[in-house]
Amino acid sequence: MAPMTSAASAGSPVDGLLATASIVLSLLVAAWALVATLRHRAPDRVQYAGLALLEAALLVLAVLAGVALGGGERPGEPGAFFGYLATLVCLPPLAWVLARMEPTRWGSAIVCAVCLVTPVVVVRLQQTWEVLGG
Repeated sequence: MAPMTSAASAGSPVDGLLATASIVLSLLVAAWALVATLRHRAPDRVQYAGLALLEAALLVLAVLAGVALGGGERPGEPGAFFGYLATLVCLPPLAWVLARMEPTRWGSAIVCAVCLVTPVVVVRLQQTWEVLGG
């Protein structure tokens, strides 16, 4: 039974290179924002550009999930899956808005915190898809 689960999870639309790239990008932006926070710097263009790239990657991930759903695949926990998906695509814009409202080092801290939460939500999204094997 275990081989069937791993084979099914390998075809998950929210797993793979794009999810890994989203996690790595998020952690890079978090590191940049942490350095800015420690240096008492407001959010800069690099942070905003990183949030924009992250949002683009997460939107592509959401589209891939939508295409898989349209093709008849189903997540193991649909309610949790859609909740995590909605949260995931809202996180970078939320960070951007809050950081713009707080143009001090605390804006950079907000970007850092949101970018540290994003990988956790990506992993949870993957886990909710794989509960029943996709």
